[in-house]
Amino acid sequence: MITGIGLDITEIARIRNLDGKSPKFRERILTEFELAEYECLSDLRKTEFLAGRFAAKEAYGKAKGTGIGKDCSFQDIEIRKDDKGKPEIFFRKIEAGLVSITHTKDYAAAQVVLQSN
Repeated sequence: MITGIGLDITEIARIRNLDGKSPKFRERILTEFELAEYECLSDLRKTEFLAGRFAAKEAYGKAKGTGIGKDCSFQDIEIRKDDKGKPEIFFRKIEAGLVSITHTKDYAAAQVVLQSN
């Protein structure tokens, strides 16, 4: 049964600007695992990656109904790729739902669907 749906879109230029001002922005958004993946990417892909993760985590907060804050921080949410490259979303290390991330030249968007067994 579907228990929540979240959608977010963010401007890549906005993320590039925030990330360019301070590395603390990416450290606030990305977990240690995600930061390691981020560091292996080209500059263009780094911005897309960070924007996509930002949008996915915002979408997760919306699907959960808490938003990003005290009960659900960016650090509580992690997106990892499975063996085929499909993104999987984890909340405090427990798989919680389905995620889809997309990018264009100007935007990154993500949708999260939460389900119960």
